[in-house]
Amino acid sequence: MNRLFQPLQVKGMQIKNRIVMSPMCQYSADQDGRVTDWHRVHYPARAVGGVGLVIVEATAVQANGRISSRDLGIWHDDHIAGLAEIVRLVKANGAAIGIQLAHAGRKAEKDVPGVHEAPSAIPFSDAYETPTALDLQGIAEVVSNFQQAAVRAGKAGFDVIEIHAAHGYLINQFLSPLTNRREDEYGGDPDKRFRLLKEIVLAVKEVWQGPLFVRVSAEEYHPDGNHIEQYVDYAKRLKELGVDLIDASSGAVVPYRIDAYPGYQVPLAEKIRQGAGIATGAVGLITTAAQAEEILQKDQADLIFLGRELLRNPYWPLHAGRELEAPDNIPQQYLRAF
Repeated sequence: MNRLFQPLQVKGMQIKNRIVMSPMCQYSADQDGRVTDWHRVHYPARAVGGVGLVIVEATAVQANGRISSRDLGIWHDDHIAGLAEIVRLVKANGAAIGIQLAHAGRKAEKDVPGVHEAPSAIPFSDAYETPTALDLQGIAEVVSNFQQAAVRAGKAGFDVIEIHAAHGYLINQFLSPLTNRREDEYGGDPDKRFRLLKEIVLAVKEVWQGPLFVRVSAEEYHPDGNHIEQYVDYAKRLKELGVDLIDASSGAVVPYRIDAYPGYQVPLAEKIRQGAGIATGAVGLITTAAQAEEILQKDQADLIFLGRELLRNPYWPLHAGRELEAPDNIPQQYLRAF
């Protein structure tokens, strides 16, 4: 029996299959970070297409923590109504829905208003501003803002929260020795570099009882950066804190060439799953039903996160279901096409 279309229970929530729409920035919010018609069409279309779990793009917990000035926001109660509309539309079409809570840190683009913040005053590249190193009060505000964002996510009706600790954004900047040159309690060794993520997870869990995922860059590629062994250790700690799943991506902490090929990040998910005993999501150039099924059959991951493939084909799960001879997953309205 295929596994791609078997349901998965995560802390009382059932995902109808193992296909997840990976969070992908759409750069289509209004200037205040609010939902627009693009989001109202984009996300429900993937639910109609058969995805089991839709995760909304990186959504900023602070206005100055947006990746771009057109990112979605969740730093104000005014954002709740638009996000709740997406939740309603996605759930009405059969999928569970999550939201990725994020802070860009030093990778906020120059058009993002406000002071750009980081663990240390090191710019990502010449195309970005030199950030201001956060003081202890600023760090406390970041933690509080993640917690308040989690409250708003609950009010909007989301099923899952994913904390964005990957791709060189603020939490990842604290985790990496490439970007964290602090000499206080938030830097200097792996324990101290982990402290911000730990505090954010604990703060979120105070107000959120649902499934909690964390996305990490489990390989930084640079010889002086973190590698998979460090992230297996961090995953063990996150499991102890009550995190339910590690979404295992890689790279983007510093500009560095990545040799990408089909399934190139799957071994990272497998090593974390085996080494930390925690559920994982595999992501990265997964494009075919057979490839996704093989990952699950080999116990390399528990969920398959699809990104660009779902931009190219919102109905990928419907075709995959036919290919794998899964129980019929075609919406009644579309049966005549199949």
